[in-house]
Amino acid sequence: MTGKVPPMPMDIKAIEKCIPHRYPFLLVDRVLELVPDERILAVKNVSVSDPFLAGHFPGNPVVPGVLLIEGIAQAAGILGHLYVDGGLSQCLLTEVTNARFRRPVVPGDVVTYDVRVTKRRAPFFWFEATCLVDGQPVVEVKLSAFIK
Repeated sequence: MTGKVPPMPMDIKAIEKCIPHRYPFLLVDRVLELVPDERILAVKNVSVSDPFLAGHFPGNPVVPGVLLIEGIAQAAGILGHLYVDGGLSQCLLTEVTNARFRRPVVPGDVVTYDVRVTKRRAPFFWFEATCLVDGQPVVEVKLSAFIK
């Protein structure tokens, strides 16, 4: 681990220092726990005013599964930021496997991203992740990323 762990919980300003994403594509609102090189626990509050819900689906808003995966990848990027000397310069998703979607995520839900490093061979990282709502899994996935 090369970076300094910021105080917990991390707010949006601290998150924006770690990854380049900004509204409306920033999908992590707060980091609750972070163990460098091991795990991150972060949250996204889903609001009916989130722009992607306007068309997915009118009258029955559901968070697109691909955006849940993206939120996981952003949380992984925050974790990776602490590993790279001088901070993250590039984080690219390289593989998504074994994605299982257990139930829809809707406005009012608070999504918790629980992302764990399973293997690291810099600049490549492998992760296993679970998205939870009210303590129940809504997405389980494995992914890898190029982080430098």
